[in-house]
Amino acid sequence: MNQPRLVHRRSLLTGLLAVGLVPLAGCMSKPVRPANADGTYCYAVGRSLSRKLTCTTAPIPSQQVEAEAKRFEATPGLLTVYVVRKRWGDARNVVRLTVDRDPAVATVPESFARLRLKPGAHQMVAEWDEGRAALDITGKAGEVVFVELIGSVWSWGSSYRLESGNPAESRARALGLRLVADIG
Repeated sequence: MNQPRLVHRRSLLTGLLAVGLVPLAGCMSKPVRPANADGTYCYAVGRSLSRKLTCTTAPIPSQQVEAEAKRFEATPGLLTVYVVRKRWGDARNVVRLTVDRDPAVATVPESFARLRLKPGAHQMVAEWDEGRAALDITGKAGEVVFVELIGSVWSWGSSYRLESGNPAESRARALGLRLVADIG
């Protein structure tokens, strides 16, 4: 085969490959499910016949509140804490978050919560059926802090931990998630 024809064939195959793969880019991220009729939200795992749902216990904030929260802006006079829950091995449990023993907020996989607190030191606790994890958080008025709720679910059990999050990475993760609680 002569060289110009070979280059043309490679270019054609590369173009066809690109055209065939571009539509698949939208399939890479799972669409966020709508809220249920009662206002709660369920995260679904599995195919239609074996689908498992993990649902919040209370109604979630409106889409308008979610859009405002996804601007990740500070609240004047308060410490704003975003808790982000999105990891590949976390797909099943409801994890309850409390700050300073206030009422618990239920989180599900692939969700986030916004908490607006008094400036100062706080203790955040994550509890699930098999355990508990805690993290001390400190912040000033007008500051935004990110916390990652990192979990692993296996057939023999589940484990979770709370870690301070990298603002850029946590924001990027939270953009594709559902806001399940907006406190303060």
